[in-house]
Amino acid sequence: MESKVTLIWFRNDLRFHDNEILFETVSKSPIIIPVYCFDPRYFSKKSSGHRKTGVHRARFILDAVRELKEKFVAMGCDLMSFVGYPEEIIPRLAAKYEVNEVFHHREVASRETIISENVETALWKLKINLKHFIGHTLYHKEDLPFPIRDIPNDFMVFKKKIERESTVRQPFPTPEVMVTHPHLEKTTIPTLEELGYTTEEIQTANNNPIHLRGGEDEALKKVEEVLSGQFNEQLDYMMLSPYIAAGALSPIYLYHKIKDAKLVLNKKRTEKLTAQLLWRDYFRFMLKKYPNVFFKKNGTGKSEYSNVETNPEDLKKWQSGQTGYEFIDKAMQFLSQTGNLPSDIKKIVSLFFVQEYQGDWRKGASYFEDMLIDYAPATTYGYWAHYAGVGTSIKNNTPASWEVQMKNSYPNGLEIPFFDQNIVA
Repeated sequence: MESKVTLIWFRNDLRFHDNEILFETVSKSPIIIPVYCFDPRYFSKKSSGHRKTGVHRARFILDAVRELKEKFVAMGCDLMSFVGYPEEIIPRLAAKYEVNEVFHHREVASRETIISENVETALWKLKINLKHFIGHTLYHKEDLPFPIRDIPNDFMVFKKKIERESTVRQPFPTPEVMVTHPHLEKTTIPTLEELGYTTEEIQTANNNPIHLRGGEDEALKKVEEVLSGQFNEQLDYMMLSPYIAAGALSPIYLYHKIKDAKLVLNKKRTEKLTAQLLWRDYFRFMLKKYPNVFFKKNGTGKSEYSNVETNPEDLKKWQSGQTGYEFIDKAMQFLSQTGNLPSDIKKIVSLFFVQEYQGDWRKGASYFEDMLIDYAPATTYGYWAHYAGVGTSIKNNTPASWEVQMKNSYPNGLEIPFFDQNIVA
């Protein structure tokens, strides 16, 4: 009897540790065919002129895919990578290599879901099943104390109930042996130029003062550095969130490491990190409960900051860091230079946008989508919806003014040592 052939379609799950897909395929000893697609839809430009994936995030993803490929090659396997549409590439490979089943991690945002459905439809014509896995959240959907439709909208109720009545699973073991098809196509990781980035854009990425290298090994290294207290507390999650967004770092793995680090870091600091993971879960589950809710201008209500159309000049000043407010301008210039910001500063500049300019908050969220290396649809748009007053957790829809937030978090101004060489990867 011939061995089962399983194609693994990698997306935002670029890691070996705590990866259920790898665990299941290896435990059943099938032949595996790992594939990653650089989908042109994610690298194209919007009507605003900005890319859907800014150059900082593109380079970060390239790093992560390149490292994943190296790990497969070290095991005598390989990761094939292509620039193209998954609904065309995956079925072609499945037919060519007589694949029995395709595995992938399920996403929740509409664009990602539609792409999965397109792949599933194409595979179904070949009578091949696309199996969905759930591997992006801290708490598994099946372990929640309520069905998706009954998840509490109030974040604190959600948090208290889930912490009291659910448990975080243990990470899946990292595979040590893999078997692949003996005649895989030889492919190479594309360059930024091949993904369509200009010389000017690439130069911007090369001049990044705190370039974080993507990839699983760097992610695990950053976990140890953060939990040893190496960074300023306000930088903790900023140093980890890009790896979580790309799937190079498992939130489950991080959670258990945080628990183990309680004797090193103070309780408040570890609780703050855990709360970030819970908010991330909350936004994903809410997007599942209310499809597309975080992408609607009025979300779950009417925003007092969405009464008029966004003034293009205001948007441009905010994006380029030329608002005339020193704190905001420094932060936005830093975002442009690095693709990264601490969570509390993201909140301040977002509140500034919706409160001072009072236009369509989605314009600001869309710019974050372009720029952030830790962009994730549910989390990024979920936070923005709350800042605009139309999020799903009503009590979190009315934060203090951006000036109050700024004075509380940074009473002495923007003095965090962003350019400290210790945080350069």
